Amino acid sequence: VQLQASGGGLVQAGGSLRLSCLASGGTFSSYAMGWFRQAPGKERELLSAHSPGYTTYCTDSVRGRFTFSRNNAKRTVYLQMNNLKSEDTAVYFCAAQLGDFRNPQYNYWGPGTLVTVSS
Repeated sequence: VQLQASGGGLVQAGGSLRLSCLASGGTFSSYAMGWFRQAPGKERELLSAHSPGYTTYCTDSVRGRFTFSRNNAKRTVYLQMNNLKSEDTAVYFCAAQLGDFRNPQYNYWGPGTLVTVSS
C-alpha cells in the first residue's frame, strides 16, 4: 500500500484545514487507517484512527476539533481540523495496517504533510 497525504499548509489560529490521504494498492477497505502527527522535539502521536467494523477513535487532545472520515470508494481518508491552535503545528502522517488500529505497529506510512498554525 502506498499512501500520499495532502492538504497541509499555513493557517491562522482558529482556522480550518482538511487533510486527505489517498491509498493505492491493496484492499483499502480491509485496512485500519490512522492519522498521526509529530511536532518538533516531540514523539509521534496517534490522533484518530479507524478499523473496519469499529467506531472511530480520537485522542482527547483533538476530540471535538478534529474529525476522521473515510471513503472506501475513493480509497481516501480525511482529517477535518477545525479551531486550529498553534500547538497543532506539526507534520501530519497517515498510516495503514491490516490489524486493529490500536496496534501501534502500522506497516505503511505516507511521507507526511506539514501543518503550520500561526498565532
